Amino acid sequence: MCRRSARATRVAAMPVVVAVVVLTAALTSACEARVYGAPPAHGPQIVTPLAPVFDQPAAPPSAAFDGLPGRTELAVSQAADQGARVNVLLLDRNTGQRVSGGAPRALATASVAKLFIADDLLFREPNLDAADRAKLELMLRSSDDGAAEEFWERGGGNVIISRVATRYGLGATSGPGNGRWWNTLTTAGDLVRYYDMLLAGTGGLPQDRGNIIIGALSQSTATGVDGYPQRFGIPDGLSAEPVAVKQGWMCCIGADWMHLSTGVIGPQRRYVMVVYSLQATDDATARQTITEVVKTMFPDGRIG
Repeated sequence: MCRRSARATRVAAMPVVVAVVVLTAALTSACEARVYGAPPAHGPQIVTPLAPVFDQPAAPPSAAFDGLPGRTELAVSQAADQGARVNVLLLDRNTGQRVSGGAPRALATASVAKLFIADDLLFREPNLDAADRAKLELMLRSSDDGAAEEFWERGGGNVIISRVATRYGLGATSGPGNGRWWNTLTTAGDLVRYYDMLLAGTGGLPQDRGNIIIGALSQSTATGVDGYPQRFGIPDGLSAEPVAVKQGWMCCIGADWMHLSTGVIGPQRRYVMVVYSLQATDDATARQTITEVVKTMFPDGRIG
């Protein structure tokens, strides 16, 4: 596990385009725990997307979101009191409602980039043999870096990210400047869009192959292949809900531990959530902080 500081300028409160440049420089020296925030200027809000990602019947606003903007604001503020800069985005796929918190920023993906690696592989090679299928599932379920390295090289490295970003229309997602998959950059909005389109089958990957990805994420293990704890953020914060999650973590971006919790929530895959945190502390405290954000948003451990 690497804890070397990148000594880079932090990206809080910067416009996303500028933040991408700064974060790219930071990640040149950052490294991931292998395998597997400033408060918002305008506060959390429910917003309606300009256009739906996929055709869906009209639905009334969800009562599950009642009071959620206030709890999200509280969660982000409490994390800031602990020195964490948090970004949150939640989508109700039935209604199109979104709740956001924290300043929009460029996000380092760390192991969440394995979603894109898996998607590209399944798109190009729909008939994986048993050995490759097992490695792909281990990469997603237990964040195996060895499988990620193999598939990254096999797929051509950075062009994997370009191909996936093009198919899904991920305008703020870009490949790593140094060719290391864990330094892929994205945003919460792009990750939510990716999951939404993956589930709907509108990103080019047929739903049966998309279900391979979601099925592996639904069996996410308590620890990664290297022993790093994976149950932070969404899985522990929404303990009463079925979840399918891909987690990412990295140290250090500047002096900060980075944790990213992403995934699909609910028995009908109704919700997609992304929670990102940067905090200058030890890894256990940083994991607890991002989990407390989700618990404050959903004190009953479920959405609604």
